[in-house]
Amino acid sequence: MMDFGSFSSIEVGAGSNRIHLAIGGNGPALLLLHGFPQTHLMWRGVAPRLAEHFTVCCADLPGQGRSALAAEGEAEPYSKRAMARKLVAAMADLGHSRFAVAGHDRGGRVAYRMALDHPKVVRALAVLDVIPMLDALERADDRTLLSFWPWSLMSQPAPLPERLVLACPQAVVDDSAEQWGTGADAFPPDVRRAYADALGDPARVHAICEEFRAAPGVDRAHDEVDRAAGRQIEIPTLVLWDSEGALSHWYADDGGALGIWRRWAPQARGEPVPGGHFFAESEPALVAERLLSFLPKNG
Repeated sequence: MMDFGSFSSIEVGAGSNRIHLAIGGNGPALLLLHGFPQTHLMWRGVAPRLAEHFTVCCADLPGQGRSALAAEGEAEPYSKRAMARKLVAAMADLGHSRFAVAGHDRGGRVAYRMALDHPKVVRALAVLDVIPMLDALERADDRTLLSFWPWSLMSQPAPLPERLVLACPQAVVDDSAEQWGTGADAFPPDVRRAYADALGDPARVHAICEEFRAAPGVDRAHDEVDRAAGRQIEIPTLVLWDSEGALSHWYADDGGALGIWRRWAPQARGEPVPGGHFFAESEPALVAERLLSFLPKNG
């Protein structure tokens, strides 16, 4: 397994609930979730450091990487709620009825939805370079459109975005690796190939697009219901964001990224970190240290 040391590659669940994970270490359970256009491989530099204190479970999101696609007729299969539910079931299959979760980018949105929907399961939450979907959409402007092209492109009706991505998946990976603030050397050739290979499967590209399509629709609606009901994340929450990115510069009037998150998670604390959007890949030792200092190490 690429740079994961003694981690084991396993699959749990059956049918459309099958989840692929890399697992290693001992201690309280910790679930790590990736963003776009990554797979669980994004944690290759972070996970082995965390495994000294935790049982670390690096999952491919449902429908992505090597995890199963949704079943035909499954309702809202790639909403963050549905994805979170499948991942909670996978962790239960592994014997983890309670665990901490950390998510980057799209995985961060699955992680906070998991914390909202399963408060008795999630012990602690970490979100990396992301704000809640509802807040992001409410604040979207020309900067958003120009800076985050996947939001608008990938959420267009099928089959346009699927056909464009499948035409040259390597170009999608290279653009994100080289244009989103992270040094290109954070993505070795074998990692780039792995990410591009994951974007070469038509069914999985469709699943990724469906997840993007869910964001301004059902995901936003779920957030709106929770906000109206005053539901909050009542567990320790860590927020890390790119020190040179949008979350460091765009939302000063809202108290920055941390101010936005504290409206959802009153216990939230956090800080900016260097390394661009993909700082977990460019600064793995730093990210691991921040997570280790935050996560509860008791069972």
